Amino acid sequence: MSLELHDVTLSYPDGDSRLTVLDRVTLTVPEGSVTAVVGPSGSGKSSLLAVAATLITPDAGTVTVAGTDTAGLSRADLTDLRRRAVGIVFQQPHLLPSLTAAEQLQVMAQLDGRSPARARGRALELLDAVGLADQAGRRPHQLSGGQRQRVNIARALMNDPTVLLVDEPTSALDHERGAAVIDLLTRLTRRQGTATVLVTHDPTHLGAVDRLAEMRDGRLSVPTSTR
Repeated sequence: MSLELHDVTLSYPDGDSRLTVLDRVTLTVPEGSVTAVVGPSGSGKSSLLAVAATLITPDAGTVTVAGTDTAGLSRADLTDLRRRAVGIVFQQPHLLPSLTAAEQLQVMAQLDGRSPARARGRALELLDAVGLADQAGRRPHQLSGGQRQRVNIARALMNDPTVLLVDEPTSALDHERGAAVIDLLTRLTRRQGTATVLVTHDPTHLGAVDRLAEMRDGRLSVPTSTR
């Protein structure tokens, strides 16, 4: 299993008390599968992703990423684990306007110490995988919204992560482009063997995911298979 959250609780100060945003959440995501987490705004979905990404340490419970129990790891060790094992697809692509599509990906690999030649080769391979081989030399303003999101996905896969965390990837896309992005994510998950968590408030395009879980008031329902 590539991602495991067990009995995770997270709370924040709220006046004289604390507000619980994750209430004893347990989630296991196997390699090569997509678990979609749906729920209304404010239900705890973003907090779930932040904990799974090791960006926030929960009050209680355990988070295991790629076989590594994250409890007690130093900040430097957590940063290294994220760089090696976790890919994050943000809601907005946040592409650097001065860089081409290929360069957006190359930067990620070079930060990980890969040679420029290896980085470019991997970048072109991933852009081909997301259907953008012919757009490698274009900058963000020359790409459509759907194309920018596909660059965003490819960038998250650049360092071959074990875990892929996806935050509302279709929120800025129309119905057709949104469906195409979800289809791409499910195909890449199986091809790359990632453990993927897809968070969304829109269940429209989720027929192809492996499991569907619902977040409500900080509690996560037991995931069930959609197949």
